[in-house]
Amino acid sequence: MTLVFVETDESGQVALTSAEALTFARTNASALLQQLPDGAPDTSREVAAPPSGSTEAVVVGPLSEEAVGELSRLGVSRIHHLESADLEAYSATAWAQALVDIAPETGAVLASGTPRGMELMTHVAVRTGERMAANVVAADEEGLLRQVLGGAAFERLQLGGDLQVLTLAGHACNPEETTPTTPEILTHSPESAAEDLRTRVVRTEVETDADNDTSGLTQARAVVGAGRGVGSENGFGEVLELVDHLGGALGVSRVVTGLGWRPHSEQVGQTGSRITPDVYIACGISGAIQHMAGIEGAKTLIAINTDEESTMVQRADYAIIGDLHEVIGAVNEEIRNRRG
Repeated sequence: MTLVFVETDESGQVALTSAEALTFARTNASALLQQLPDGAPDTSREVAAPPSGSTEAVVVGPLSEEAVGELSRLGVSRIHHLESADLEAYSATAWAQALVDIAPETGAVLASGTPRGMELMTHVAVRTGERMAANVVAADEEGLLRQVLGGAAFERLQLGGDLQVLTLAGHACNPEETTPTTPEILTHSPESAAEDLRTRVVRTEVETDADNDTSGLTQARAVVGAGRGVGSENGFGEVLELVDHLGGALGVSRVVTGLGWRPHSEQVGQTGSRITPDVYIACGISGAIQHMAGIEGAKTLIAINTDEESTMVQRADYAIIGDLHEVIGAVNEEIRNRRG
């Protein structure tokens, strides 16, 4: 079976990236299990063997009815609810060991490629003695496909071993609900070894400055990028209107933040956020290598630029050669007209 670590938000809802990971696990179960040695027993360390090819979820901490309902619609057959005093505060080592204790002997363990998911899967791989693949985007009979070099290239690999340990790149697949299941809920109250609790979160401070929040940018399906071509700090009017029309997010180049025109939280690139939207519209951005590293995960790239020889235009799926203010202004007007 495939075991997926599920992250939830403060309201108890399943995180979008975890919904993506569950969809990936469910729709790629056959491909993942094909990588396992023939004839390996499908057993678990602590719980009875699940149905072959099933997708199971692990939730640490409170488990809301809303989360159970969403996991049901995402096709989860069994929910492992880990709740104990030792796991109340996040500890990568303690949480990872709790995952290892319920992981299958053969199968797959995966999480979304968030900072927490990456850290946990790394510890799981070390503790099980298995290899790990990070930022996976696809799986088939030939193995796994993952992003490398900041998304500038892809690598095909086979992990080998009895347990596939991996993280899924953000937005590598769309969350898809299926026929609702009636998941069995298994409650675990693990006690952690003292050495596993030496490093843990002892205090959490909520950031109140919205300028430092990048969640909207990294989770947006549509991102409009703006570079030096906007002209000035006051040149973002048309771009921001397009962002609003698309229900997306604004991303900017390093030059823009360096000039102080926009906050660093909106920067896209090697030293900013790495994004994987369905569409990225680059407005007045030349396409420096650092910026390109941050947008390699975009499914469709549209460039608006006066320089037809720029890297961004050459790499784009679609390009419009012209002044961004004129082009975006015309697009915004057309959208307003069509919406009445």
